[in-house]
Amino acid sequence: MASASSPNDTPVMETTEANGTEGPPAQSSISDEQWKAIKRVIDNLYSYRQPDGHDPSKVFHRKVNKRSLPDYYEVIKEPVALSTLKFKHQNRQYSTFADFVRDCALIPHNTQTYNRPEAGAYQDALVIKGVMETEFQQLAEDGVIPKDDAILPDLGEIPPASPRPVEEDEDEEDEEDEDEEDEEGDDSDEEGAKRKRRRGPRSLAAITKRDATSKDDSQKGGDSDPRKRRGRPPKVDTPMEARIKAVLKGIRKHKNDMGQIMIHQFEKLPDKTAMPEYYQEIKEPIAIEIIKRKQKRKKYQSVDHFMRDVNTMFNNAKSYNQDESQIYKDAALLQNEAQKLAEAEKSKPDDEYVMEEGRLPLPNGILHNGELWKVGDWVHIQNPNDVTKPIVAQIYRTWQDSESQKWVNACWYYRPEQTVHQYEKHFYPNEVVKTGQYRDHHIDEVIDRCFVMFCTRYSRGRPRGFPKDKEVYVCDSRYNEEKHKMNKIKTWASCLPDEVRDKDYEMDLFDGPKKTKKVPTPLLHMLKEDAKETDEIPKPQWGAENAPPIVGAVHKGARDENQSPPPEPTPSPPPQPPAPAPRQIPTLPKYETPNYRRSSEMDSRMANNHDNTATPPLSYSNPSHPNNQAQGTQYKQQSASPAPLQYNQYASHATSNYPQTQHHGSASSSYHAPQIDPRYPQIPAAYRAGAVPGTTTNSVRPHEIFRLSEQANAQIPEEVRKRYQQDEHGNVLFFTAPPVDVLQPTKEGSAVAHTARYLAEKLRRKMALKEKRKAEGLPEDFEEPTPKRVKAAADENVEDKVKSMRGKALRMLIDDMQEGTDAIYKDLYGEHWKEGAEFEAARRIERQEEARKQKAALAENARKRKENKTVSLTGTGVYLDDFDPRY
Repeated sequence: MASASSPNDTPVMETTEANGTEGPPAQSSISDEQWKAIKRVIDNLYSYRQPDGHDPSKVFHRKVNKRSLPDYYEVIKEPVALSTLKFKHQNRQYSTFADFVRDCALIPHNTQTYNRPEAGAYQDALVIKGVMETEFQQLAEDGVIPKDDAILPDLGEIPPASPRPVEEDEDEEDEEDEDEEDEEGDDSDEEGAKRKRRRGPRSLAAITKRDATSKDDSQKGGDSDPRKRRGRPPKVDTPMEARIKAVLKGIRKHKNDMGQIMIHQFEKLPDKTAMPEYYQEIKEPIAIEIIKRKQKRKKYQSVDHFMRDVNTMFNNAKSYNQDESQIYKDAALLQNEAQKLAEAEKSKPDDEYVMEEGRLPLPNGILHNGELWKVGDWVHIQNPNDVTKPIVAQIYRTWQDSESQKWVNACWYYRPEQTVHQYEKHFYPNEVVKTGQYRDHHIDEVIDRCFVMFCTRYSRGRPRGFPKDKEVYVCDSRYNEEKHKMNKIKTWASCLPDEVRDKDYEMDLFDGPKKTKKVPTPLLHMLKEDAKETDEIPKPQWGAENAPPIVGAVHKGARDENQSPPPEPTPSPPPQPPAPAPRQIPTLPKYETPNYRRSSEMDSRMANNHDNTATPPLSYSNPSHPNNQAQGTQYKQQSASPAPLQYNQYASHATSNYPQTQHHGSASSSYHAPQIDPRYPQIPAAYRAGAVPGTTTNSVRPHEIFRLSEQANAQIPEEVRKRYQQDEHGNVLFFTAPPVDVLQPTKEGSAVAHTARYLAEKLRRKMALKEKRKAEGLPEDFEEPTPKRVKAAADENVEDKVKSMRGKALRMLIDDMQEGTDAIYKDLYGEHWKEGAEFEAARRIERQEEARKQKAALAENARKRKENKTVSLTGTGVYLDDFDPRY
């Protein structure tokens, strides 16, 4: 597209060579003047430019990348680049000047061996070869080197190029493009990556291999059966699409004076990093590969729409390049030819574009059984090998034949049990794998709809609006049937038809990603007991011609590189540490007050029963107060709980070990963490200093008193606050434990009882409840069911309903399965489906009976073998002469 780019078949890529692997030679006969001459030759090769500014050495700067062109190193045994010459010169690795001349000669020789004569790299090699000969001849004339060394050595005959695959056959090229896009982004599919890189073989060896592959493919698919196995969908083009292809095919025929196909200069856009100025000047860059991709994906609505992009491409070339440049002239000529071809194609009637075998494309889909089936739909297709496992497929083509019969071409997706794989392979439930099978099916063979999701989306949700009674599968691999390998899919769009690659579907998302655990292969039971890793890979069991295998196989061979390891067994729980020894808790001191008497024995009992973990998480602060001591003394007489033990230290401990309580709602919007009231009784100094024997950081939490902030306290209704103990400011007091002091009975020796006020209130409530039940007509001893009993009764009712509905669902499932089976038999046998069903049922019963008899016979044989190995010593006398002839 730009004059600075050369139409090479060999791309300019980063090298994989590792310089520095060779050391300097033991002896060198090269003089210092010759070393300087070598450097001058290398610099001149780098700096040479043709009259139009083209750099012919650019493609030879570095060796070809092995990952990009692996077959290059199969053809070329001594790869050399200008970087090789430069490195050997810097490290003085040449023994003689003739060695340097030979390395120079290898560069054009290798290029001519690997590339075709019309390739840009081939033409650049001839230019570089001429520069080398000129440089060496000049050195010989100057007396720097002998005349014999100035002649490039003969490295062997250049192999003649075989006839190139028909460049003008746009249909064949489209097929190759389709293979490229199918493999696009799937780095794990090594074969697909090689196919993409080897497009347009450049050497005799590569051409021979291509011809042999084509011959094998023609032998495999030479059958005239219209439902034959295909490596790609059939061509079903509308007249408009056929016209566009004809124009693209026509402009590929024109060649320049050097025999190069002109359109090759417009195949790809220039590299953005190498020519950023092109994209600054050209606002709408476009190339042939982009036009062909849009044509394949049905983006063009008319021939004129297509021609707009073609004209834009040629106008870009004329705008960027100078009028006298060759690419400008080629663009003008091709643009004129494209206009003529388009006008000629539009003048032809649609009848001239009838596809082979009389196919008439149906781009809007097929209306069948009240439903519209179109390209991109996921469907279940009848499986003649197993009616219970219909073929999972996606529609790629829809057409009508010469007899008005409607057909679809669909890509098959195999179930795990239909593949051959390694025995440790795990699969998702409901997983399928994409195959290379594109089969033709009559529309009557389509059963119903299904859906296949890529593994990255399967765990996030389900297609919106898709019926819940239809199957949804998950896919994450391609299946190579020839090598029985599964390659991870990197780009899901590459697996879809061109028409729907740019379309997406909405989803109903789960609340969170759904974790789906892989399960072992369903064919694990088929692995032979004596299987070895060196055994040959087994073959699947085939049945009907137009159906997947009846069953696949498993083997114990090497694991695939991209196969996840099997899940490891769950480790046993670590040993539990021994239970700690019981802690000794000091007895808290007792306090004497005028109104209450404390019992040190009861204090210890309450301390031992106090659960530290049950204390609500709180944050503490110690606000300064001017009257701490006085007020502490005042409330000391009213306190029913001891003061906190070293509360400053405990505050930091509680903050670090207990989470802060979250509060919600408007009522708590102004809530502040309760604070320790410093006015309440403090522990004696001896205890605050830590003098209590046996006290640790895990000691039982002492009893404490808290109060809310003024704002939080004000939010408590006044009638509620009056029911609880308050300080002199009306703030409700909160205690971390119930009071341990109780009122002593009025009479010595009598039991503690409720107050008269409480008993009177209890009697009043009882009488009110009695009157209420009488008014409602309920017996006096009637007890309302507690929430627990109500919940238990409701649970029983739910359980009964679940059991009932489970039975109904099972019966409905059985009925649906029977209806589906009958429908399949009707499709298979037509009016005589009942006889067919009875025949299949009778045959199934016979097989089951045979299997039962065989199983019983095996069990009987096993029992007899066991008896023969056992000698009973009960009930009979055994003597030595019974089995020893000496007696």
